[in-house]
Amino acid sequence: MSDSKPQLCCPNPTCAAPLNPLGTLVCVSCETPLIYRYLWAVGQSVEHPSVGTQVAGRYYVMAPQIWLDTQPSLLPDVPAEWSDEVLPYLHLYPQRLHVPEVYGFCPQTDDALANSLFLLENVPLDAKGKLYPAIAHTWTQATVVRQVYWLWQLLQLWTPLLEQGVVSSLLSANNIRVEGWRVRLCQLFNDADVLAPTEAAEPATPRLADLANRWLEWVASTEPGVAERLQAICHQMREDGSELGTIATQLNQLLLEQAAQLPLRLQIVGATDTGPQRSHNEDACYPTAPAKTRSEPLASHLAIVCDGIGGHEGGEVASQTAVRSLKLQAQALLAEVEAQTELVSPDLLMQQLEASVRVVNNLIASQNDTQGREDRRRMGTTLVMALQVSQRLPAVDGSIGNGHELYLVNVGDSRAYWMTPRYCHLLTVDDDVSAREVRLGRALYREALQRPDAGALTQAIGTRDAEFLQPTTQRLILEEDGILLLCSDGLSDYGLIEQSWAEYTDAILKGKHSLELAAKTWIDLANQKNGHDNTSVVILRCNIWSAVPEPSLPASRRSESEWSPASRALLQDEPPATQQPESAGRVRRSRKVLVVGGLLAALLLGGIGLAAWSQLNPTGFQQFRERVLPRM
Repeated sequence: MSDSKPQLCCPNPTCAAPLNPLGTLVCVSCETPLIYRYLWAVGQSVEHPSVGTQVAGRYYVMAPQIWLDTQPSLLPDVPAEWSDEVLPYLHLYPQRLHVPEVYGFCPQTDDALANSLFLLENVPLDAKGKLYPAIAHTWTQATVVRQVYWLWQLLQLWTPLLEQGVVSSLLSANNIRVEGWRVRLCQLFNDADVLAPTEAAEPATPRLADLANRWLEWVASTEPGVAERLQAICHQMREDGSELGTIATQLNQLLLEQAAQLPLRLQIVGATDTGPQRSHNEDACYPTAPAKTRSEPLASHLAIVCDGIGGHEGGEVASQTAVRSLKLQAQALLAEVEAQTELVSPDLLMQQLEASVRVVNNLIASQNDTQGREDRRRMGTTLVMALQVSQRLPAVDGSIGNGHELYLVNVGDSRAYWMTPRYCHLLTVDDDVSAREVRLGRALYREALQRPDAGALTQAIGTRDAEFLQPTTQRLILEEDGILLLCSDGLSDYGLIEQSWAEYTDAILKGKHSLELAAKTWIDLANQKNGHDNTSVVILRCNIWSAVPEPSLPASRRSESEWSPASRALLQDEPPATQQPESAGRVRRSRKVLVVGGLLAALLLGGIGLAAWSQLNPTGFQQFRERVLPRM
């Protein structure tokens, strides 16, 4: 350790004078933007280095447990083996929206710290290294909807943290921080280290009653009517035999009732572009038509981005097929929800969305099998989809409000971001090799990124049978003004959104930029900075507390029906030019059957989706059938 004045190293490897005083935003020598990476130190020796000292000539201690990496362009130290304390962070990587990640270890050159101390990134620290407020400190300043939403998120974390033996992390009020709507944890605490052993000399298991005791400290200051209901839920949690599912149902009812009292105004615009280096566009998105010319109700509820795989002879067929199929199934699902007289649970809605994705998967996989496409020739597509489900609830004033639910589904590496003028949250986790290695506990994320196949996809729609597909679904509550951005990796590659989001968000929310212009600007930026791939973006503007800005003239868009000749041939199962005459004859004889079959598949896909729904909710399906389908 050292008490010398710290300097921040420029990330530019060719910089002639890379050292800069703290507080400098760009390198004094080469004007490269400097990286301020603040970390959270965890371990038995965490109190050993004092504030204002440097550790191992690299890390500067800004505050207790808050360290600054002064050489952020260098890889952190990663030992060949690590303690079991690290594993919960790795296994919980899919929960990175709330849970921090392991950055690296304190270099072993420092004997006093050795290998007992490790560093976390993705922690609740702002751009200046200050902790976001604790939930208890900001509770009284939050809206009732947000208060209940925070509790909902904590309840959703209970099971995954319990499975990893770190659920006591949810019982420390100071460990729970909030960044706007999002709940975040500073670190994970091992249950065996926190709770006293029982009479059998085994560590006690945290119970829902323990969580309820913590909540009761906060809900007492909630507005009276809601406070009484939250206290009743907490008292039920304290009873022996209380079930998580029952508690979740009651809390969800309260959350949606409170959200329904807020107005909800949504506008959605999408665009896709081939890019400067590609000859065909394998992306597809919905919607693509300008906002003024769209009349279908689905266009204000559904957003989809698909990035095709398999070249122009397959990728764009897969992506366009997925978009068109999911539109049909989303329409059927919304009709079913509208027909219900009781709330449909988030779990059931997410199961139905997963079932819809599997239907699309098997449709594309069947085309692959029929056309004899194997290995890398199999066409497929990534997917990120957002569906705003309008469950209607009675409001306090007697009117009927919208529950403000937004469901996200993703497969592959197309992404979803939530942006406000104050922050940008990556909502999805890529299905790639680097994420898989972390989730399985085999590597730290920074380490996994060094693999040559780090960005290779581990799953996509249509490449394998649906039994191997694991879509990721989640539910958000729209309770603040913001922008949901869905995009393919043509835009998100190389951290482009993280670097540029602040330039656009405020202008879009205030109406200085129309959504059409914003979509075009994002695509232009992707073509300029990345340019190696097709780019698709869909922007959803959510206005809760502010009025909807006046729309401006729409920009021109590529029609989603613009298929390349090769893709049209593939869809109709045209034989390759090198095919033998006898084989070509068989293909021609089957061509009519395949074309008709493809059309029937598209027309009947909604029915397939309803069939999946009928398996999950037979009573609801019967109600829907009686209401929607004509009687013979």
